[in-house]
Amino acid sequence: MLDSIIPLLSDPAAWAALITLIVMEVVLGIDNLIFISILSNKLPPEHRSRVRRIGIGLALVMRLVLLSTIAWIVTLTAPIFTVMGNEFSWKDVILIAGGLFLMWKATKEIHHSVDPTPSDNDVLDKKAVVINNAGAAIFQIILIDLVFSIDSILTAVGMTEHLPIMVVAVLVAITVMLLAADPLGDFIDKNPTVVMLALGFLLMIGMVLIAEGFGAYVPKGYIYAAMAFSAGVEILNMWSRRAETKRQKATTLRAQADAAEQKARAAEAEAANEPA
Repeated sequence: MLDSIIPLLSDPAAWAALITLIVMEVVLGIDNLIFISILSNKLPPEHRSRVRRIGIGLALVMRLVLLSTIAWIVTLTAPIFTVMGNEFSWKDVILIAGGLFLMWKATKEIHHSVDPTPSDNDVLDKKAVVINNAGAAIFQIILIDLVFSIDSILTAVGMTEHLPIMVVAVLVAITVMLLAADPLGDFIDKNPTVVMLALGFLLMIGMVLIAEGFGAYVPKGYIYAAMAFSAGVEILNMWSRRAETKRQKATTLRAQADAAEQKARAAEAEAANEPA
């Protein structure tokens, strides 16, 4: 193993492949992390960080296991059946299933967010979330971890043939996910409008996975540019809301100060008019 690593250290092409692959793995990891954050934020605060760590740890295990079976992973791209002239492989089936799961989950969460009259079942669901949904959340995280892990490793296989480069890129991406997990989860929890934006991202990612499963190539640059633009607009909206909140607080304080000053003047005038 060491003999295969040392030549790579002096190979500029290997370093370029490593940097490019790290960026790709981090981007795929952030997609995965958004889903984990949304799921974990439905749990009581004392369980959220633990579930995030478990989810990210499972993502690391899955990626390393898949890396150890690269020869099998590559066979996932071989056609297994044909429908109306379109060939489908196991990779396509997994991507379509994962995309459908993401769209179902995001649509369900959006429905719960915008439904003004929750039913009795919704109330029971919320109670179940508080009591025992940590296991359900971890199960859903495992499912989507599998989808993102296969996509991640197939991306790595397509970009380099060197296993050490793949392992390093995966480890760096998982480290970034671990560092960003709690800050991202807390940020989403404290900004409800960001939750809707993140759910929109999940819908879009789900549609992209389904499209790729059916053989349509979707340039990732367009997708992430749209996500970055939407996030930028939301940041501007957040700044605007905070500025408006500060203006309202300042107006309230000035009104209270004016009222106190008028009351003090009225008291002074009343005291001056009293007979000695």
